[in-house]
Amino acid sequence: MTALVSVYAVFAGEDEAERIGRAMVEAGLAACVNILGPCRSLYRWQGRVETAREVPAIFKAAAGRAQALVAAIAERHSYEVPAITVWPIDQALERYALWIAAETGAG
Repeated sequence: MTALVSVYAVFAGEDEAERIGRAMVEAGLAACVNILGPCRSLYRWQGRVETAREVPAIFKAAAGRAQALVAAIAERHSYEVPAITVWPIDQALERYALWIAAETGAG
């Protein structure tokens, strides 16, 4: 099975998540992106506790494309320090893994 990852990122709004998500799929860095509903985030920033409404997204990609995907998301992101993490996938339906590999040029 092709090694897969999910890349989790949080955006300032739905428009940013859509714009960056579409660019990653069009570039072949991700096979798919799930843009989730808005969430409320509490975080420490520059010595203060802040609250913001953000939009999380999960990108599906081949593990070999993860580094390029993270860099491309970060390059387009509006935050100074964007939350972008890579989650390895231990198991997946083989047809699904093959689809991701085909769509990202990893297969």
